[in-house]
Amino acid sequence: MSEQVHNRLAMVRAERKVSRQALAAAVGVHYQTIGYIERGQYNPSLDLALKLAAHFRLPVEALFSLEPFQPLTTEIYGDQGSQE
Repeated sequence: MSEQVHNRLAMVRAERKVSRQALAAAVGVHYQTIGYIERGQYNPSLDLALKLAAHFRLPVEALFSLEPFQPLTTEIYGDQGSQE
């Protein structure tokens, strides 16, 4: 069984206002494949992960990780919110 690959694809796609259909067409896959990746039901091949990262002009590690991503607010601001 393969290890789960965590991703921020849905967040980046929404931020950039790119539909699943448009992204799928740009990287040469079916739009449902994008949904499967976003939900963690399918790990992309290295080729596909690199194409997705290139489409958004991001390093692949900004989209995909073997470890769960921290919330963006934690990454940007640290644990300042928990000092209440």
